[in-house]
Amino acid sequence: MQIIIIGCGKVGRNLTRQLSEEDHNITVIDLNADKVQRVSMTYDVMGITGNGASYSVLQEADLENADILLAVTHSDEINLLCCFIAKNPRCRTIARVRNPIYSAEREKFKKEFGISMIINPERVAAREIRQLLQFPAAMEISSFARGNTDLITFLVRKGSAFIGQQLKSMTALRSEQALICIAERDKEVIIPNGEFTIKENDILTIIALSGEAARIFKRLGIYETHVKNTMIIGGGQLGFYLAEMLLGSGIHVKIIEENRQRAEYLSDMLPKATVICGDGTSQELLGEEHLDQMDACVAATGMDEANIILSLYARQIVRSKVVTKVSHLEFNSVIDGLDLDSIIDAKDATTNSILQYVRALSNSYGSGPETLYKLCDDRVEAMEFVVREESELTGVTLREMRLKDNILIAGIFRNGQLIIPGGGDVFQKGDSVIIVTTHKGFKDMKEILSR
Repeated sequence: MQIIIIGCGKVGRNLTRQLSEEDHNITVIDLNADKVQRVSMTYDVMGITGNGASYSVLQEADLENADILLAVTHSDEINLLCCFIAKNPRCRTIARVRNPIYSAEREKFKKEFGISMIINPERVAAREIRQLLQFPAAMEISSFARGNTDLITFLVRKGSAFIGQQLKSMTALRSEQALICIAERDKEVIIPNGEFTIKENDILTIIALSGEAARIFKRLGIYETHVKNTMIIGGGQLGFYLAEMLLGSGIHVKIIEENRQRAEYLSDMLPKATVICGDGTSQELLGEEHLDQMDACVAATGMDEANIILSLYARQIVRSKVVTKVSHLEFNSVIDGLDLDSIIDAKDATTNSILQYVRALSNSYGSGPETLYKLCDDRVEAMEFVVREESELTGVTLREMRLKDNILIAGIFRNGQLIIPGGGDVFQKGDSVIIVTTHKGFKDMKEILSR
């Protein structure tokens, strides 16, 4: 497909990298000539220096033949205007919009401007954090089958009952319709088989029905602490959305925001929250506000470094869960070596959502992935396909299928139930199939087959 990406920030660069790897024709546009040159040379794509909201610039990018336009600059207004100018029956448009005022009017914008998708990074990230607070043992949670099935990533800590067990001997998992489908050990990603033996500090990902994970983990000796109160350090857009969601779930929220005007705004908009105007990086203030009595803490200031330091401190005293927001840091190997709990990057979440849409659109048969997550620092893709019609994949047992290497059929969601498939299972029309693989860029479910 022919794709125009307006904005060469982190989201634009990530989209360019991943979509160019999937053999799309990419044109990037940005006002900053250095950014355009860097991205175009790195990923071998066409680059144009200019204003993406200019019709003449879009003509230069061959808008007439474009299939998708992605407007992901730092300005909501420019993103919306770009999509409005690009409006035509052929070209689908996606806008990144962060302002809560605009987000509340998303349906009107989509209708009047002809925008195919409006995505708010902070709201997406806030939803992910809310999920983590609902299940504190998890490092990461990825939802499939319209929220009915979860992939839950957790760390095997010292003294865990998991240590030393082979997967084939863990009958409790299969009886509960759950499966360990990804393992990360010493930076190596493994799609495990029954012979895999669990060790301390392994990072495992388990698939289970949503709402059942807590019971399954309890049976396996992992006990949860229900989060009743949360401190959010940083009252930006993510902090606002998260507080709104948590308050709606009956969780008490305390927000620490340094900017007085912003703190007053939060106090007016979130009357049920406790809003403190002060420096959230002050150990003295955190003590006065009883951080040690909190079930959870979310470090969501505008500075990644401050969030990391705050999280390392909070890990020592917070009862249950600490979440760290990052936006700009790219030293993943350094971050991975720190004793952090869960890390959320709103820009990565945005990239995943857009990639999912593009892949689904690029398949003319409508069998592209319904849901897509990139896990383990982009080394693993977990995706959901819906079986919409009879094909070479239906009515054939899994043991008869010739699957490519490093592909795991992790689950089949059918009639409200999660099936952990065995060799005798088959795909049926209407199934949601969850696939975990180290391959990249599957656009069609048939690509799991070895030709």
